[in-house]
Amino acid sequence: MVRVLVVDHDADLADLKVDSLRRAGFEVDQCGGPTHALTACPVLNGKPCWQVEWADVLVYDVWASGFSGEELTEDLIKQYPGKAIVLTSQGMDVGWAGADVDTLSGSQTRGALAKAVEAAYAGHKAAAPAEGVKA
Repeated sequence: MVRVLVVDHDADLADLKVDSLRRAGFEVDQCGGPTHALTACPVLNGKPCWQVEWADVLVYDVWASGFSGEELTEDLIKQYPGKAIVLTSQGMDVGWAGADVDTLSGSQTRGALAKAVEAAYAGHKAAAPAEGVKA
């Protein structure tokens, strides 16, 4: 089963995403992100995050860090290069997202979000070297 971590600054939207992904058959955990953390976000401080390590796919709202998610996304890619990342944005396109990141802008229906997660996971699995094979 594919494990997904949903990180969103809006608790209500996060709950909807989590419910939607669970109904689509994913195992899901959630985090409020750096703006809701009781302690400093480990990723933004260059430290490991057990939730990120647990997940196969990271679904991050671009505003999860309280500002443009570009810095947070860059930190995630550096610390966890093998993780599939889907950036979500309710209103605007994520113009700065690079090739390592999938994006989903606008209204995120259950089907669209599940398809984005599946595509990101499949793309990263295809790009990863087979077990026992050196890259």
